[in-house]
Order: sequence, then structure tokens, then C-alpha cells
Amino acid sequence: MTNNAAQPAPSRPASSPTAPSASAPSNPSARLAVVGDRSPDVVSHSRIPLLLDALTGQDRLVLDAYWIPSEDAAADAAAVRGFDAVWVVPGSPYRSEAGVLSAIRTAREEGVPFLGTCGGFQHALLEYARNVCGLTRVAHAESEPDAEDFLIEPLACSLVGHEGTVVIEPGSLAQSVMNAEQSVERYFCAYGPTRHLDTLRAHGLRFSGHDEDGHVRIAELPGHPFFLATLFQPELAGDGSRPHPIVRAFARAAVEHATRAAARQPA
Repeated sequence: MTNNAAQPAPSRPASSPTAPSASAPSNPSARLAVVGDRSPDVVSHSRIPLLLDALTGQDRLVLDAYWIPSEDAAADAAAVRGFDAVWVVPGSPYRSEAGVLSAIRTAREEGVPFLGTCGGFQHALLEYARNVCGLTRVAHAESEPDAEDFLIEPLACSLVGHEGTVVIEPGSLAQSVMNAEQSVERYFCAYGPTRHLDTLRAHGLRFSGHDEDGHVRIAELPGHPFFLATLFQPELAGDGSRPHPIVRAFARAAVEHATRAAARQPA
């Protein structure tokens, strides 16, 4: 799909592998929409090219990534249509909240693999609350500090630069991906979900990871091919040379989506 609004992801280091070797199993490349407002000040953004290289070199999972600025996603409702996966990355407040919510909705409704991290997690919950639960007036306090009803508010204790234990629910997508009952993860956020969580649960959203005090840290959507959102930032695990299990599983889901799409094409 040609998308004039899409910008290629930050270029990969020249010394890094960009394609599987001739002896490697052949997988189709998958088109990844990275939605957010790219900034050199957001550490997770600079990690993405390293992760792409590692996924290619270690796992033979080739992702062709394109940055979709939030304002472009707002201007074109089809901005992420035709991609094999959508990753809404940190960096909120986004220049266009509406654009981010539109991209999330497309991925959710059309069965496109989705990953939301940090701000992407917060906005995945906001999109679900407004468009599935009918909570049309709920807001993100960082974007709309004067709103009357919040879904996302400042955390009692900021998690900027912190690590914390996440307890993972058995039988969840998160548990199958991470293959663990708990994990220590890195955060860089000061906002999280506070109200209306029972309503989101009642409408089908599953909260499959919590901190040790019971606060929500992972959300997923049962029945969707791959819909996972984390308040922590798995892209910050390690030095970027070994992708976090969540990032690896997301990449695999993207390639599987591309494989299915290719199989549907006429010979």
C-alpha cells in the first residue's frame, strides 16, 4: 500500500542485517505502522530500528516499518489500513489524540495485530471506553485537564524511570507470550487508568497484568488475533539487541497476518 503520509522508520545501522540469509527459512515481510510523533527525546523511538534489526537477524521476522504521525492519522481515516500491524508508541500527549484513536480503532475492528506501549496503552483503553463502552465523555487528563470525567489520570506515584514487578494472569495472551507468572518491567510514565475499569471489563476487555498493589499494567482483547497494550515499555528491555517477548510475539503476529493476506491474493 502506498501511503504518502507514512514516513520510513529511522534508518537501520548499516552494519546490521536487513534480510534473512539465503539458508534461513523464508518468511514474507510485514508492513508495520508505527503511530506516534517521532522525537529524538523519546528513548523508545530510537530503540525501534535496533529491534527491527534484531528481529530480522535473530528471528527471521522482517518488518518494513513506517512512521505515521498522529496528525496524518487524523487527516486520513485509512492511514493504517493495509498494514500488517499497528504499534502506537510512547510520546504523549500526541499532537492529535483523534489520529491515534482512529488508528487504534482500525486495528481493533479490522483484526490487525496491535501493540500499544505507555501512551499507546492509555489511548487503547480510551478508544475502547469511548467506542465500545459508550463512555463518550471520558478523557485523558494529560490532554484534557479540565474535563469532567477521566479514564486516565496522574498516577499516585510517578513511574518515570522506574522498574516494577508485573503479575501476569494465567491463561492470558500476556502469559502465553511472556511464559512467566511475573516479570520486572521498565516504565517511563506518569499517567494510568483509574476509573471505569469494571465497565471496560464488562464489555470484554481483559486486564491480564497488574502491579503488586493490583493496579492495571496490561490489557488485551480476547477474540482478536493479537491486541495487547502495556503501561510499561517492553521496547526498553535490555539494550535493544534481544527483543522483549512481547515485541517478538507482536512481530510474529504481523508476519502471520502478512502470510494470510498473501494467501488471499489471486495467483
